[in-house]
Amino acid sequence: MLRDRATAEATAAYAGRFAGLPGNYRETLGLAVSSIGIGTYLGEPDEPTDAAYAAAIRAAILGGINLIDTAVNYRFQRSERVAGEVIAELVRSQAVRREEIVVATKGGYITFDGGVPADPREWFDEEFVKTGIVRPSDMVEGSHCMTPRWLDAMIELSRANLGVETIDVYYLHNPETQLGAVDRDEFNARIQRAFELLELKVAENRIACYGAATWNGLRAAPHDAGHLALLDLVRIAEQVGGRDHHFRMIQLPYNLAMPEAFTSRNQPLPDGTTGNTLAAADAAGIAVCASASLMQGRLTRGMPAMLAEAFPGFASDAQRALQFARSTPGVDSALVGMKSAAHVAHNLAAAAQPPATFEALMKLFKRAD
Repeated sequence: MLRDRATAEATAAYAGRFAGLPGNYRETLGLAVSSIGIGTYLGEPDEPTDAAYAAAIRAAILGGINLIDTAVNYRFQRSERVAGEVIAELVRSQAVRREEIVVATKGGYITFDGGVPADPREWFDEEFVKTGIVRPSDMVEGSHCMTPRWLDAMIELSRANLGVETIDVYYLHNPETQLGAVDRDEFNARIQRAFELLELKVAENRIACYGAATWNGLRAAPHDAGHLALLDLVRIAEQVGGRDHHFRMIQLPYNLAMPEAFTSRNQPLPDGTTGNTLAAADAAGIAVCASASLMQGRLTRGMPAMLAEAFPGFASDAQRALQFARSTPGVDSALVGMKSAAHVAHNLAAAAQPPATFEALMKLFKRAD
């Protein structure tokens, strides 16, 4: 395994090598983190997709992107393994240091090993039930689990896949899924047990910090059964880890078609008022990673002319959509799934321009009213 973790000194040195990317690095988690991160969700669990991701991750790291985002279940562990292989290759060649790269992954969903087995139920029983890692009653919707025993096993699996001693950011993956099966009190108890395990993993140097990667939870209306209040999660973290807890980052979709993190006043704030998720995160000192910045490729063409008017000087709707996400105040990094070096280069061209001003962003919302 590669020793160490991302550090302030090393990530600052990395950022200093890319003077042509003004405003691309933000102080996040005490590190210099690129405003664009590479995602690894989409694609078939096959060797051609492995090779495509390897080329993209290599180009990203060498081009100025130092945030790699994955999950143990993405392409049945193959995305983690490819990321780990590329990072190890670049460290061995001394192109980068391990401490310059921020590695984020997630646990919560059941995953197979490289592909779908001939008998999925039998495989799951042999791998997880008979070994005592999970009980059938632990599962929600037949696919989601966040018991301490399960998360412990998934962290070790991710460390092995990634080949790293310490995972920089470990997310609970879509914890709101649990609310489809249990009431709020039981959900909070499960979150507390999960956070206790994650604080222990920090103490053991297996992860550096943890958070929640959500899809609907932080965007949902307060009356929605799946709504997550960020401050409730922070309070549980404080109960478990004190004021120096390690719940440090959230992830949620944010793009031109899903702007709720900025537009929806669905989160309680410490002063008793309500605000958007970005305001709640800022008040709690929680970093924010935007997922689905291009809405899985659906925001790359055919966008309204007002977008080009707000963000002049870009070559494509994809760059303008990415500029929107990475420029929104409160967003620390915007994720884009990339499976080719050409795609990486095109997205990095957006980072060659400074982030948009707040006035430019507000043109979009004013014109939409």
